[in-house]
Amino acid sequence: MEEELHALLRDLDALKQLPDPASIDRMRDRVVKMMGPSGAAAATRSKIKDMSAEVVDSNPYSRLMALQRMGIVDNYERIRDYSVAIVGVGGVGSVAAEMLTRCGIGRLLLYDYDTVELANMNRLFFRPDQVGMTKTDAAVQTLSEINPDVVLESYSLNITTVKGFETFLGSLKARSSNGRSTGVDLVLSCVDNYEARMVVNQACNELRQTWMESGVSEDAVSGHIQLLVPGETACFACAPPLVVASGVDERTLKRDGVCAASLPTTMGVVAGLLVQNSLKYLLKFGQVSPYLGYNSLKDFFPTMEMRPNPQCSNPACLERQKEYMQSKPARDAAAKAKMEAEASAAIEYPVHVDNEWNISVLDDSDTATSSVQRAAADILPEGLVRELPDEDSYVEPPAAPASSGAIDDDLEELQRQLDALNSS
Repeated sequence: MEEELHALLRDLDALKQLPDPASIDRMRDRVVKMMGPSGAAAATRSKIKDMSAEVVDSNPYSRLMALQRMGIVDNYERIRDYSVAIVGVGGVGSVAAEMLTRCGIGRLLLYDYDTVELANMNRLFFRPDQVGMTKTDAAVQTLSEINPDVVLESYSLNITTVKGFETFLGSLKARSSNGRSTGVDLVLSCVDNYEARMVVNQACNELRQTWMESGVSEDAVSGHIQLLVPGETACFACAPPLVVASGVDERTLKRDGVCAASLPTTMGVVAGLLVQNSLKYLLKFGQVSPYLGYNSLKDFFPTMEMRPNPQCSNPACLERQKEYMQSKPARDAAAKAKMEAEASAAIEYPVHVDNEWNISVLDDSDTATSSVQRAAADILPEGLVRELPDEDSYVEPPAAPASSGAIDDDLEELQRQLDALNSS
C-alpha cells in the first residue's frame, strides 16, 4: 500500500507538468482500487487478545460477555477455543458463518466449490462486487473485516470427488494455522443436495465427529436443523429422505431452466436456529435440539428425536453404534456421579448471592422470621385503626339457633298488622 501511494504521488507531480485526461482517468481507477471493493477505505480494527465485559463503545464483545454476567453461560470466552467447519457457503452457510464470526468463534473452516453470481444477490451476505470470486474467498474477505480475531480457512473444492473427499477428511483432522487446536469441534452441513450430505455423513462417521445438518425446502417456506452424533443418534443414511428412499434419482428433479425458490428470510431463520443450537452445544447451556423443523406458513416448529437404525446401510455407522452400546456402563456411572455432585452443590449453595442489581431472594421456609416481618408490616401509624379485624384476632360469630316458634309468632303479628290496615 505504501509503495502504491508513493507511485501515485509521483504520477500526480507528472500531471502538474503535462495534464492528460487519459492519465487522470487511469489514476482515478487506481485510487478506487486502493480504496477497496466497497468504494471506501476499509476501517479495520486491530486484534483483541482477551475478551472483556467492559461496557464501552470500542468493545465488540461487551454484549456477548453479558451472557456470562447474567448467568446464561459459565465462561463465554471459551468460544475462542472452538473450531467449526461449515460445508456449503450458500444462503444458509454464509449467514451461519457471519453469525459465528460476530460471536467470536476461534476458528472457522469454509468449504464450497462454487463462485459468487448475481443470482446469489437475492440472498444474504454476498455483494455484487464479489461476483466471480469463489464463495469461500469472498466469505473470508468479508468475515476478516467483521472480526479479525477469528482464524479463517478457505477450501474451494468439491467434497463429492475422490480428491476433494480426501482433502476434506484431512483438513478436519489437521492442526489449525495458528497451532492452537487440532481437528474441529463441530461440523455444520449447509449443502443443498443429498450426495454432498452423504459425503459429510461418511466423513463424520469415520472420524466420530458430531455434526449438524440443515436444509431449506424447494418452495423456500420451510426448513430444519438436525443434530447427528455418530452411534447415539440416527445418521443421515439411517433414515434417508423420501425422494431417495423411493428410488428416484435426485438429479432428475433439477431440470434445465428450473430452479428452486429462495427466500432470504427463511434462510436467515434456519441459519439462526442452526447457530443457536451450535452455541448451546459448544458452550453447554440450554437444551440442544436433536431435530427442529420450521414451517413459515403456519409458524410451526416440530421437534423429534431419531435413534440410529440397527440395519443402517453405512458400515461406519454400525461400528459407531456398537461402540456406543459398549460404553453405556461408563456413561451411566459418569451421569450418576454428575447428578450426585449437582445435588450436593445445590444443598451448599446459598439462597441469596450478592449481585450488582441489588436483587434479593427471600426464603419463606423460616416461619418465625416470616411472622415477625408480617407483624412489623401490619403496624399502623398512630391514630389509625382497622375497620376489619386482622386474620389472627377475628372470631366468627356463633350461628343463631333455629326456632320455629319465634318464626310463627312473627308471622301472626304481621297478619294482625295487615288486618288492621285493611279495616281502617
